[in-house]
Amino acid sequence: MKRMKTAAMLLMATAIAMTGCSGGNDNGNGNGNGNGNGNGGNANTGSANGAQNSGGKELANITVTYPMINAAQKDMQLIEDAINKIAEAKIQTHVKLKPISAGEWAQQLNLMFTSNEEMDLITVSGAAYSNMAAKGQLVPLNDLLDQHGEGIKTAIGDQYMTATKIKGETFAVPTVRDLAVSYGFSMVKSLTDKYSIDASAIKTLDDFEQVLRTVKEGEKTFAPLVPAVAGHSYFDEYVFYDKLGDGVGVLPNYDNNLQIVNLYDMPEYKDFLTRARRWYEDGLAMKDAATNKTSTFELVKSGKAFGTFTALKPGFAAQEKQSTGIDLSIVETMPAVATTSSVTSIMWGIPVNSKQHEKAMAFLNLMYTDKDIVNLFDWGIEGTHYVKVAGQDNVIKYPDGADPATLGYMNPLGYLFGNQFLSYVLEGNDPDIWTKMKAFNDGAKPSKAMGFVFDVTPVKTEFAAVSNVIKQYKLPLETGSVDPEKILPEFQGKLKSAGIDKIIAEKQKQLDEWAQSAK
Repeated sequence: MKRMKTAAMLLMATAIAMTGCSGGNDNGNGNGNGNGNGNGGNANTGSANGAQNSGGKELANITVTYPMINAAQKDMQLIEDAINKIAEAKIQTHVKLKPISAGEWAQQLNLMFTSNEEMDLITVSGAAYSNMAAKGQLVPLNDLLDQHGEGIKTAIGDQYMTATKIKGETFAVPTVRDLAVSYGFSMVKSLTDKYSIDASAIKTLDDFEQVLRTVKEGEKTFAPLVPAVAGHSYFDEYVFYDKLGDGVGVLPNYDNNLQIVNLYDMPEYKDFLTRARRWYEDGLAMKDAATNKTSTFELVKSGKAFGTFTALKPGFAAQEKQSTGIDLSIVETMPAVATTSSVTSIMWGIPVNSKQHEKAMAFLNLMYTDKDIVNLFDWGIEGTHYVKVAGQDNVIKYPDGADPATLGYMNPLGYLFGNQFLSYVLEGNDPDIWTKMKAFNDGAKPSKAMGFVFDVTPVKTEFAAVSNVIKQYKLPLETGSVDPEKILPEFQGKLKSAGIDKIIAEKQKQLDEWAQSAK
């Protein structure tokens, strides 16, 4: 729960920064680094050559910029030096790492783009990807991928590469991680054991409701159902449709013959609200879910929660146990699906500021193909920041007696760096997690609209107005805090007055054009 929320906050900061900054050459939205938290002083980010490797070959210089939970880490220079032993030998390139503390990411990003500072590889948020490409902030990658990035294309696979295409061109590539998502329920195992609840028998909302009633009857002091994340509704993790980015006009069942509908007018939406209201009134759902600020972890730890609606992936229960110390019972009720958003949420691109396009792509290719590079980013240096578990080449642990918080290098964002399937697995997790994750990705149902990105520009005024209405009504309705019989018609009316029909018509027009061009 902690790691997922940290990632969500990081990506939100990234998206806000990239959609709100001015920059690029004259105006820009991109990921970048400022002058604040990179280790080792200011980088030489230019294309100037002249340094030589041990073989006497001239080296190019590139800068790799990315967000990090704690950018000011004591051993960052050791990591950079170790990466350069590989990069200088393999691609005759010297790499400067410039991590930016996540909390300062937006500010530093703005400064870097405003000053037109050179940078060569940057993380890209899916929420800002199309906007950056439209404004010319990212270098087109098709030719570069063909010439220097074959390993990237192989690692990602043809199906998921299609999600990156904007009018046939790729401007950023997703990291290799969980590229799909499934949905279900997460429950505290000590309570499922106590009440002999068979998680595998839970198939429907009715089944889950009966489980909630069983727990409520036995645990009378708290409401068993809480949101997965403070500030979310229950409906946020019950996703039977492609949100098409923003949720204003959706694709039911990830198909619907590419016919977009108004989610808030769907019978299924009203049915869910009616159910949530019943749960609220019967004491099955948290009374202050619409205003609660306490984390789900703290609620569970203090004995004030039992279960949540949950977005899932392989290894989820083990990940949560490692983060929280709490054993969970997990049940998947919606099989894995892949959408544009799930694929493009975390990407890498080459900003137009770069003068070293080929070398940047060559190093990015190493991030998807070189196991040593990936694990230097993810875990640090063997023997210093981790050791291998005897007899298990792919499983590691922290050195005996070491405190992970004071190791000198600690990176909880392993999914950020190229190909996570090349990463070691920390002891306590499933050693076969990456094999299972690949099978999860390969078996996921692709949305019929995977690869489509909506350009809100033609209806930006209406979109702002509709967003404000949704912000006002969504959370109270979807947590059962208000009566949908009274409030839902009011919500629907205000959405129409704000222009939701115009937005959906424009989105449908763009989707039709996209589908035609994809034939």
